[in-house]
Amino acid sequence: MAETPLADAARDLIENRAVMLTRMGEDGAIEVRDATMPAPHDDGIVIRVEAASVNPVDWKIRDGAAPFLDEDDLPAPIGRDCAGTIALLGPAAHNMLSIGQRVMAHVGGFDRGGQARFVRVDATEFTAIPDSVSTIDAGAVGLIGTTAWQGLFDHGRLEAGQSVLIHGGAGGVGHLAVQLARIKGATVYATCSGKDVAFVESLGAKMAIDYEAQDFEDVVSEMDLVFDLIGGAVQERSLAVIRDGGTLITTIAESDTVEAPPGIRVESYMARADNGVLAAILDHMKDATLRVEVGKTFPLDAAQDAYVHNREGHDRGKTVLLT
Repeated sequence: MAETPLADAARDLIENRAVMLTRMGEDGAIEVRDATMPAPHDDGIVIRVEAASVNPVDWKIRDGAAPFLDEDDLPAPIGRDCAGTIALLGPAAHNMLSIGQRVMAHVGGFDRGGQARFVRVDATEFTAIPDSVSTIDAGAVGLIGTTAWQGLFDHGRLEAGQSVLIHGGAGGVGHLAVQLARIKGATVYATCSGKDVAFVESLGAKMAIDYEAQDFEDVVSEMDLVFDLIGGAVQERSLAVIRDGGTLITTIAESDTVEAPPGIRVESYMARADNGVLAAILDHMKDATLRVEVGKTFPLDAAQDAYVHNREGHDRGKTVLLT
């Protein structure tokens, strides 16, 4: 459906606001500014965002610790996932889509940011939200859900009946990974702090290992898969608990320097936008077999405070901006 003159006029009258990275390296580099109203491309859409995640990758980009933007790209929009309603349809958008329909997205390109009132997304980056899933929950799950799914199943090739050790089981990606592995039929072990042991076991872990009280090497062995969300020395130590023919998958690029023994596969990856994965995650949320932990919400104009909150790790739940 092509845009109408009325839609064009309405777009000009609607104010967009977006979180922008203005410089590298400090809290004050995050500003909320007036932004150009986006237009949909081809079979894509523009979302009127209602909820958007703040993820660790956002402040890592700000701090110069993630190599996705540099000073020459600034100011730049930021934010990898969001949820809201369809505001505009591209000329080749699917005929089952409609203005006002609830959708969630994993924004794939760093030329756009989900932390805004309006954002353009491509057809492969969004999916419809089931009635039983809240917009806030949908807005919190895009990046972490995709990261967990692709790490366990696309890269880790986890199957029912196998064993998996998840490092960081109470974190954003980790708490979804514990649940997805349990749903798959795997035996799940996870490391976490002592205060999170009961939480992680409530998600379906056979055992949550308090890393402050014991070494995971003393608890598990012969793992089919280790899913590492921590990095550092944990990667090297994990090799000792993987069976011959097993796998270490990590989101931490340090794995490029880890020397794996013969018979163990080591791989790092970065999540890619995939609306099929988003739909599968929402199906589990619709059936209440998967839940996302939301911690604290902030208004869009308090984005700087939200970044500080997320960076300092005040709670285990997702930090969400409401627009």
